Amino acid sequence: MKEKSLHIDGIDKIILKKLIDDARTPILSIAREVGISGAAIHQRLRKLEASGLIAGSKFVLNPKVLGYKTLAFVGIFLDAASKNSAAIKRLKEIPEVIESHYTTGNYAIFIKILCRDNEHLMNVLNVEIQNIKGVARTETFISLDQHIDRQISL
Repeated sequence: MKEKSLHIDGIDKIILKKLIDDARTPILSIAREVGISGAAIHQRLRKLEASGLIAGSKFVLNPKVLGYKTLAFVGIFLDAASKNSAAIKRLKEIPEVIESHYTTGNYAIFIKILCRDNEHLMNVLNVEIQNIKGVARTETFISLDQHIDRQISL
């Protein structure tokens, strides 16, 4: 089956760029900028949402304000590929795990975790993750700084 491509015009791009920059941008200010009604903006947004291009909207919390200052990436080696599903189920129960990816390469699972500090990280690794049935070992990379945080360009 051939995938249907979505056509977005210049007005759609302006709307999306404004809302990606700040999701709280008033629709009416965007409408004034592009020269169409607020209702037309809403209609275009509904079309883009129905197409699957807009996957949702959310507030982004600053984890440092909540005391989470250590970000790490952890490669997880499993003793058998068949343990993947059970390991993912258990990882979902660990609140510090904020992303999980099934990858090619050395690791069966690659996760992103947020902790308060290195001691908290060590506890999550030693007590939570490494005790998951099927986890053979882990390899941890602590992020010192993040330089790029963006979405795909339009």
